[in-house]
Amino acid sequence: MTTESDTGAAAVHPSKEKGSAPSGTTSRRIEVLDILRGVAIIGTLGTNVWLFTHPLGPPSLFFRMPSPDSLSGTVEVALRSLSNGKFLALLTILFGVGLELQYQSALRRGRNWPGWYLWRAALLFVEGALHFILVFEFDALIGYAFTSLIVVYLVGRSDRCVHAWMIAMGALHLLLVAALSYAVVATGTGSGSGGLGRADVYAVGSYSDQIALRLNRFLLYRIEALFVIPMAIVLFLLGSRLLRAGAFENSERGARLRRRLMIVGLGIGAPLNVLTAFGGPGWFVVDRYLLPPLVAFGLLGLVTTLAHRMTGERGLLRRGVTAVGRTALSCYVFQNLAAATLCYGWGLGLATELGWARPWWPVLAWAGIVTSFLVLSSLWLRKFSRGPLELVWNWAYMAPQRLGGRT
Repeated sequence: MTTESDTGAAAVHPSKEKGSAPSGTTSRRIEVLDILRGVAIIGTLGTNVWLFTHPLGPPSLFFRMPSPDSLSGTVEVALRSLSNGKFLALLTILFGVGLELQYQSALRRGRNWPGWYLWRAALLFVEGALHFILVFEFDALIGYAFTSLIVVYLVGRSDRCVHAWMIAMGALHLLLVAALSYAVVATGTGSGSGGLGRADVYAVGSYSDQIALRLNRFLLYRIEALFVIPMAIVLFLLGSRLLRAGAFENSERGARLRRRLMIVGLGIGAPLNVLTAFGGPGWFVVDRYLLPPLVAFGLLGLVTTLAHRMTGERGLLRRGVTAVGRTALSCYVFQNLAAATLCYGWGLGLATELGWARPWWPVLAWAGIVTSFLVLSSLWLRKFSRGPLELVWNWAYMAPQRLGGRT
């Protein structure tokens, strides 16, 4: 989902910084961020594939949650819990890391801040709006765009100010989680389908029918983006501070910090998340919006540690994941388009045809789509320095700057 520019890699890459010599430490850090982005993109599909492969489509998130009252239901709950919310939270943290890298780059170059980052946020909003209308109901980019407009003015403030914002937004997020959890229990959301409207639009409807449904249900589908803004602010700021604290460095202080992240995220957050996953609909909000960010920090620590321990020639898998990270926006859109083509009625219609094969066929769909963009991204980067959508994005970002330079 994040582009190289969004996560700030281009801002500090030694080959792109005028007047600077290549730095092994910086190059290593950028590769680690590429790997993390790749893992996050792959994991995000692990969440979304369950929505695409459901006959009711993405709205099934609200009305058709699996229950561990059968073997297939238990397996699906377990498989969903592996990715639910965790990799989206990891992407959010990485957006904060990218914003911090952009801020540091502006300081080094003596540029005003936020400067052109505001145009970057505007492009992010346009990306998200188009992706929402044309491809996927639960796009996260619009929420990231609004969040960045707040955090961009906080990233350079004092630690005291940043900590105050994190505490306030964290408390607000806890209140929202508690309120929404109460509403879920009180209304029994998760067992009905009354808000779906035309429930068969994904099974037999046309592409234009689905666009119309997204626009008609705009507030329903975008309420999540508003709900998670307080949490996103916290994760953006924590990503910024983790970069400053050396979490991505191959150093003793970096290793020490990553161990703490893994203890909290994987030692505490993950076991609690398993309990909430099997706790029933009443725990849905906690399971998706409260505990996954803790697990995401553990994953960040684990993946970064493993990346630093890998020495020697890079293998096929590592090269593929790194390529996905470098072409993250393109891979994100590709995976959703591929899943829609496989599953929806205007495509192959497999969500309906293979409904009997859940929970096994969504896993195969995930594996097939992931394999395809691992290969395609690697092949693409043999010829180009950026992904296809990243090239378009970079052109749009630079266009007004070039125009301004001529006037």
